[in-house]
Amino acid sequence: MFVKITQKIVLIFGFLCLTTSSFAANLLVMGDSLSAAYNLRQQDGWVSLLKNQLNQSHPSIEVINASVSGETTQGGLSRFPALLTQYRPKWVILELGANDALRGYPLNQTSDNLKNMVELSLQVGAEVLLIGNQIPQNYGKRYTKMFFELYKGIADQYQIAYLPFMLQNVALDKDLMQNDGLHPNKAGQPIVLENILPYLQPLLD
Repeated sequence: MFVKITQKIVLIFGFLCLTTSSFAANLLVMGDSLSAAYNLRQQDGWVSLLKNQLNQSHPSIEVINASVSGETTQGGLSRFPALLTQYRPKWVILELGANDALRGYPLNQTSDNLKNMVELSLQVGAEVLLIGNQIPQNYGKRYTKMFFELYKGIADQYQIAYLPFMLQNVALDKDLMQNDGLHPNKAGQPIVLENILPYLQPLLD
């Protein structure tokens, strides 16, 4: 009798797990320190704020933050296939490249790495939001312009959603930035999310 009851419990539990997984949809955030809540508590970063908001508006969506401070596109690409296999995301937010530029990496290398990640995402059926970035002008006007335009070229090539700059109305406001002048502080994180949502929302609806 006890064995039969135990078996029923296991079957019910298994069914519930299958039911939950069948309705769950994963959103994978692949970024660097700008998405990893650098120097902040994780719950104060824009990704956690997004997760809280989606818990109310889209409770079936699970947000996975795979962002790593200091990450380059090469580092992200090396981790990406395993993450896609593990989470099978329905959406991917791709926010990488700033560290490539700050280290002076060749733009074609950054572009190729991002393209590879976009292609891998599309191969598993995920919709992609590509987030561009800007770097200080002291890296040279030509380089900074080419870096900024690199993202739009990729978005146009693959016909994916594209946000040119997620730090709009944040990057030049000292009250919203940390002392390093590169990363938003706690007060800046909700504005970063506000910048992202108009580009992300159409993919989710």
